[in-house]
Amino acid sequence: MKDSIAGWLVNAGTTALGKFFWAVIIGVVGCFVIRMLTKFLSAALERSKLEKAAHSLIKTLSKTVLYILLGLIVASAVGIDVTGVVALASVATLAISLSLQNMLANVIGGFTLLYTHPFGACDYVEIAGQSGTVKEVGIAYTKLVSPDNRLVSIPNSAVVSAQIVNFSVTGTRRVDIAVSASYDAAPRKVIDALLEAAKHEKVLADPAPFAALASYGDSAINYTLRVWTKTEDYWDVDFAVLAKVKEIFDQQGIEMTYPHLNVHLDK
Repeated sequence: MKDSIAGWLVNAGTTALGKFFWAVIIGVVGCFVIRMLTKFLSAALERSKLEKAAHSLIKTLSKTVLYILLGLIVASAVGIDVTGVVALASVATLAISLSLQNMLANVIGGFTLLYTHPFGACDYVEIAGQSGTVKEVGIAYTKLVSPDNRLVSIPNSAVVSAQIVNFSVTGTRRVDIAVSASYDAAPRKVIDALLEAAKHEKVLADPAPFAALASYGDSAINYTLRVWTKTEDYWDVDFAVLAKVKEIFDQQGIEMTYPHLNVHLDK
């Protein structure tokens, strides 16, 4: 009797050890295979025409699914009833989904962005009041790099529901510069001076620069200058032309007025 019990224990221990050893091998090999598949997927994404902003989302979701499958395979090798685990996981998933509705909304929002494609990687956009260059569309957040090099993370659900302004899709942008000049300066002279200031190497010839009298103010006449440039040159042109306007005005004796009040006293 003792020998039979001892033999059963030895046999059970040997079987359990064998299953554990086999599960470890499957786990190690599985992790290696997932890494290889992830590298292959990354290379395929780089060669594809899919926007780079979507690469992070696809790779994250793919790795998550692969590791879940590997976990089920390892559990089956150990001897755990995978059917029961899947049923339990379904119930747990439902409970988690109810408590993480915002997170799921962000994930769904990520897929919506991939489908609708309102912007791509390196596009300069304005989303929900935030402006910046698109770095990536992640599983939960869209990340922008602002002009002053801040990383702004916006929930995908907010991105989908917000107004999106894409400044890069057409390749060019218009620079609008508003200035004022004294009533003493002839409008034609001011307009010619503005067009002279618009002569910059990064200003496009087509559409041609445009300047006009915009309105009459209390203390000055308001003018507008509009020039077109490539999207990547927008800020360079904006700052350069704005500075050149002041130089040209000073050279031609055009006064840039400020709000003031003239008081006339009658004796």
